[in-house]
Amino acid sequence: MTKAYNDAEFMLSEEARPLRLLSEYLEPRTRLAELKVHRALIFWGSARLRPREDDPVDKTVDFYAEARELAARMTRWTMEAHAADEHYYVCTGGGPGIMEAANRGAADVNRDLSMGYNIELPHEQGSNAFISDALNFEFHYFFMRKFWFMNVAKALIIFPGGFGTMDELFEMLTLIQTGKQPRIPVVLYGKDFWDRLINFDVFVELGLIAERDIDLFYRADSVDDAFDFLTDALAQDTVTAQSRHG
Repeated sequence: MTKAYNDAEFMLSEEARPLRLLSEYLEPRTRLAELKVHRALIFWGSARLRPREDDPVDKTVDFYAEARELAARMTRWTMEAHAADEHYYVCTGGGPGIMEAANRGAADVNRDLSMGYNIELPHEQGSNAFISDALNFEFHYFFMRKFWFMNVAKALIIFPGGFGTMDELFEMLTLIQTGKQPRIPVVLYGKDFWDRLINFDVFVELGLIAERDIDLFYRADSVDDAFDFLTDALAQDTVTAQSRHG
């Protein structure tokens, strides 16, 4: 006799989908609580942006290198500024490209602060080599993965990306705009890319969003600019939180 929860065929069936969904809620919840992880800096961006070889002719922005540097600086900052149980973790989608770059930057300083929420995909996805083993998560359901991003997010840093990155960005902006998610610092990295891709002012001109909604994000064009904005914003949030509880 096989117990139902040991029956692999049943557990992978359509009827057992609610159990699989629940497991992707309960297992990360349990593990994050045990490891005392409750806040993270979320890096999103394309899985297709790879390290650029040194080439004096290539003048394009090396977003991989800049994501790595920014993640390293943010990790060094939190280690110097916060007690161990208050550290900010660098959290990505766990895959290659910008995700790898951010995890790599965090691991350059302290691998224990490098976290990845990997997703099972038919092609380009797979966990990168720079995530802490204890903080390497694997999801099947996109919406459960998004839930856990939002659960720990204290800041978002969005590098150039494709449809997945746009989906994540606009969902988070919608949640913040509608008050479903507390407001957090949001950085769109690479001003030229974002200005060419989306004319946000058109939303305002057509009355599709309020003028104040443009202030939900900040466009940064360098590691120094993004670092200064993030550390200032996160320091202000800490002061505000302390005043509410003090």
